[in-house]
Amino acid sequence: MKIATFNVNSIRARLPILARWLPAAAPDVLCVQETKVRDEEFPRAEIESLGYHCVFRGEKAWNGVAILSRRPPDEVTFGLPVAEPPDETRMMRARFGDLWIVNTYVPQGREITDPNYRYKLQWLARLRRFWEHYVRPDRDRVLWVGDLNVAIEPEDVHAPEQYTDHVCFHIDARRALAACRDWGFVDVFRRFHPEPGHYSFFDYRTPNAVRRRIGWRLDYLFATPPLAAEALDAWIDLEPRTWEKPSDHTPVVGIFR
Repeated sequence: MKIATFNVNSIRARLPILARWLPAAAPDVLCVQETKVRDEEFPRAEIESLGYHCVFRGEKAWNGVAILSRRPPDEVTFGLPVAEPPDETRMMRARFGDLWIVNTYVPQGREITDPNYRYKLQWLARLRRFWEHYVRPDRDRVLWVGDLNVAIEPEDVHAPEQYTDHVCFHIDARRALAACRDWGFVDVFRRFHPEPGHYSFFDYRTPNAVRRRIGWRLDYLFATPPLAAEALDAWIDLEPRTWEKPSDHTPVVGIFR
């Protein structure tokens, strides 16, 4: 089973990218973040024409999550049930048989002095409580994916010494995400690529960022141990980031038995 995650930074703007990438990559499931579209304006017909069923929850010009899949999921829920508000446009869960896929778009935080950064830390703490309530890591097959807006280790950012006060690398954000991961998840990508220099986000403001390898790893595939044992490969597909009018992120892909 091939499962991918991709922050598209507006699904309508990125339809040409998806129309080119989906047939070539052929994932069974693609988890999408930052769709930036109200549900009634989601491009369902265009996605379905590519051979994918779609479930989604979004809002105008902000946030938004979706799961595109070859077959419809057996069950879908939206939001973070241990949080108030539940943030239905930042988290969704879909079940395919005994596999749960959790798609998240973690708040970015803006600046470490901004209330949005405190909200980011609170959101991650609530997510940790969600795992404690709903996931048995030694038994459940769960894949947690998405744009988590944190470079969790120094090797996940091109120049870590320059970003100690950045909301996506500040020590408090890194600890908060690590606490979620350490509840019982394996970083699937790092199983296959432990070396530094792999990034999934490249700032638009940096010229030739992909070629120069100036980026961040903000997009993850975290699996519970029973599912991680089934992982066959994982990679970051850099090519879509080099196409015309790309997202600032690029897909991360995993293969499972």
